[in-house]
Amino acid sequence: MGNWVVNHWFPAVVIAAWLGLNVFLFVYYFLLFDRDKKFYYTRVLLGSALAWARASAKCLNFNSMLILLPVCRNLLSFLRGTCSCCRRTMRKQLDHNLTFHKLVAYTIALFTAVHIIAHLCNFEWYNDSQQATDGSLSSILSNLHQDEESNKWLNPIHSNSTTPAYVTFTTIPGLTGVIITVALILMVTSSMEFIRRSYFEVFWYTHHLFIIYFAGLVIHGIAGLVRGQTAESLNKHNPEHCAQDPTHWGRKNKHSHCEEPEFGSIPAESWQWVLAPIVLYVFERVLRFWRSQQRVVVTKAVVHPSKVLELQMHKKGFSMEVGQYIFINCPSVSCLEWHPFTLTSAPEEDFFSVHIRAAGDWTENLIDTFQQQKPKTPRIEVDGPFGTASEDVFQYEVAMLVGAGIGVTPFASVLKSIWYKFQHADQCLKTKKIYFYWLCRDTGAFAWFNDLLASLEREMEESGKAGFLNCRLFLTGWDNSIAGQAAFNFDKDTDVVTGLKQKTSFGRPMWSNEFSAVATAHPRSVVGVFLCGPQALAKSLQKCCHQYSSLDPRKVKFYFNKENF
Repeated sequence: MGNWVVNHWFPAVVIAAWLGLNVFLFVYYFLLFDRDKKFYYTRVLLGSALAWARASAKCLNFNSMLILLPVCRNLLSFLRGTCSCCRRTMRKQLDHNLTFHKLVAYTIALFTAVHIIAHLCNFEWYNDSQQATDGSLSSILSNLHQDEESNKWLNPIHSNSTTPAYVTFTTIPGLTGVIITVALILMVTSSMEFIRRSYFEVFWYTHHLFIIYFAGLVIHGIAGLVRGQTAESLNKHNPEHCAQDPTHWGRKNKHSHCEEPEFGSIPAESWQWVLAPIVLYVFERVLRFWRSQQRVVVTKAVVHPSKVLELQMHKKGFSMEVGQYIFINCPSVSCLEWHPFTLTSAPEEDFFSVHIRAAGDWTENLIDTFQQQKPKTPRIEVDGPFGTASEDVFQYEVAMLVGAGIGVTPFASVLKSIWYKFQHADQCLKTKKIYFYWLCRDTGAFAWFNDLLASLEREMEESGKAGFLNCRLFLTGWDNSIAGQAAFNFDKDTDVVTGLKQKTSFGRPMWSNEFSAVATAHPRSVVGVFLCGPQALAKSLQKCCHQYSSLDPRKVKFYFNKENF
């Protein structure tokens, strides 16, 4: 059960804590506004909609406080790589930062809907109370202090000709509420996977509306349209007693012991919730901007088969770990767009590199720009590196590395680092066995790292550790001629597709068989499973990790890790 919790899409304990805090805040503030004597007369006008609006507002503030933290990448990299208390289990939770970011965003959308519906009801009931002429308590409350210059009124609608729509678009809470809602709708809808993958630029630009969202949130409540009875007024006017006879309110009435109630606004609190995360995020962006302005020299640019651009670069002071990623900007393509790419170089090399596959307008334009501007290369800006799950590969006795297509990039970094460790006889290498799976749709993709894999094969043989690396290549898209040629040349020493000694398999791996074999070969080991690939494959591997992990803590355990950036 413990292994399932660690491998699950997001830790159950974190979800429970986060949900518990949301429930607590909602219930606590709902009961406060539904029962507090201070809001007795406000409830007369608005009923339970007051509690619904205010409770959802508190949960909105809480989640708005959290939404920026998962995208403070420098903070996460610090916790992952330099914080001594950040153990493997804790680091695994950091890998779910984007999942948590999305979860919080959807929760904000939910509470926004509740908040809007409740306030739409409030505006209607404010309006009904203002227009009432029946002498009811709500009518009396709506007309109290309306003609005075003092700010002691309860109903924000001061005229029978004022409509809820007018209040919505002419007051600070109404107008900022509309702006916040529109910004939120655009951000959430453009974040859908289909739009994010097919129209990344739309996602990128609309997501920066978060600046408008937070600006609107901070000033949303400063006008104080929702009000309650002041503390001084409560000392002179007990609403539970005085509400029974509102006609006798007033100091000049000798029969009355109740003065007219006076009301004040609820102080704006949103800024108190979000100030610290905003300051932290601003510091994060300033740091990233400063770092991105440091000069980058492109030392090599090669276009590989299947339209994959390899860039080798040098930057003063650049330091990396295996499997990390960077953000790249090319001003000649777009001044504002930054895209993440996994580093394919090893920490032992004197340069850093990425492999960029054409997968959209920006990557297509980048590759075309490099092809057109030879021998002069366009200017590149780099932000990073940032930590990922693949950093922990060498923390496991046994590792299963699964790359799908260009998803092989983090493991290229790992395999290169292994090559260097064997070259220098590194005695600190904890890992005893690596299973490497690479799934490609076309044969051209294997050419990206053919030289690396061939070098590794030779190095393992020469060092007497041929069994250290089990390399499995799978061709998922082929025609009959390729399959026939491979079958005809099967007895040869090298594979007809890749030129490696390891033969290429046709089709997809039977993951149940692979996990069963690894579990049998390493009955008492902790196995780290690392994936850079699609979500469907992640679900299959995650299921196998749970299925083939033993309940006995002394036996084999599989821990799932997926690249997210």
